[in-house]
Amino acid sequence: MSTGTLLEIIIPAAVVIVLIAVALALFMRRRALRERFGPEYERTVHSADSTLAAERELSAREKRHDQLDIKPLPADLRTRYAREWDDVQREFVDQPEDAVHDADQLVTSLMQARGYPTEAYDQQLKDLSVEHGRTLEHYRTAHEIDTLSKGHKATTEQLRSAMVHYRALFNELLSDGGQARHAPA
Repeated sequence: MSTGTLLEIIIPAAVVIVLIAVALALFMRRRALRERFGPEYERTVHSADSTLAAERELSAREKRHDQLDIKPLPADLRTRYAREWDDVQREFVDQPEDAVHDADQLVTSLMQARGYPTEAYDQQLKDLSVEHGRTLEHYRTAHEIDTLSKGHKATTEQLRSAMVHYRALFNELLSDGGQARHAPA
């Protein structure tokens, strides 16, 4: 077989192998992002111009998150936050709007104690999405109801629902050990 014939076989075969490898890498990356972000993956894809743009956004969130100093809470601080949550829940009986607002502040305080930046709500969502994508919708819903309650436009049932939603993220943040994310192999 001549060199020309060998090249005619080897070059297309190499191109096919490279294309398969690239497709496989993209598939694996997509699957890892879906698993990592849960429902937040679909939400981000839906709001982005393209799946690729959404995946770039999610990867950027991971990189930012890796730079944060997310840490577990010491036992005494966990106990203090749990007591404060119990106080907020008791407050709900007599002052539901105040309790929902206090729950929002307590969740924000807990995020800050764990090492999450808390300056801007949208950035909070992005930072939380990396490790808490499955409970993030709870936070969004609770925060929306808290905003309604500030204008006295939330019903008692909505306020009760906000407390349940805040509790979902609160419990996850409180119990999460804050282990560092393992980089993909």
